[in-house]
Amino acid sequence: MSLSRGLRPAPRRVLATAGALSAALVLSACGGGDADDTSGGGNTNFVTSKGGVSTAAKGERAGINTIAGETLDGTKLDVADLKGKVVVLNAWGSWCGPCRAEAPHFAKAAEAYKGKDVAFVGLNTRDFNKQQALTFEEDYKVPYPSLYDPDGKLILFGFPKGTLSLKGIPSTVVLDKEGKIAARALMALDETKLRSMIDPLLQEK
Repeated sequence: MSLSRGLRPAPRRVLATAGALSAALVLSACGGGDADDTSGGGNTNFVTSKGGVSTAAKGERAGINTIAGETLDGTKLDVADLKGKVVVLNAWGSWCGPCRAEAPHFAKAAEAYKGKDVAFVGLNTRDFNKQQALTFEEDYKVPYPSLYDPDGKLILFGFPKGTLSLKGIPSTVVLDKEGKIAARALMALDETKLRSMIDPLLQEK
């Protein structure tokens, strides 16, 4: 009797999802990518400065898809609930050297913006042992929550194609007060570069 009898091919949607998650793992490789790169779709409305920060003009920004789930400490968080604030989304992993380099700058900036209309949210990925990520946050005194995204689903599916999406680890996207994607950096940031992405959005009416 054939061993294949009665076995059916996997549904296309299952194969597609598996392929997408494999892509997410590749995408998450430490080191970032080309600062001029976008997620496809032929959009040419992005401007990249010499410092490697890409921006979109106010009338040409796209919204995000759903970025929600459980944080490292087990709290539920939905980025959509932060509308009305400038939101800094930072993709990181405890295993990533550049992430360790930028962590003190993010912690310092988050403290400096306390009481202002700014929210920081981390997207922790490829830390399949959650304790390693929690130790990272403790070591660097990270004062803001991180969504736990070990398989990279939020990073891969959280942004529409053709937008300034997160790519590589570390990378950072800043949303304006309407929840739209305004700026992105595909590299480790210091506090000065991070502030250069946030401050113009705080001043927008």
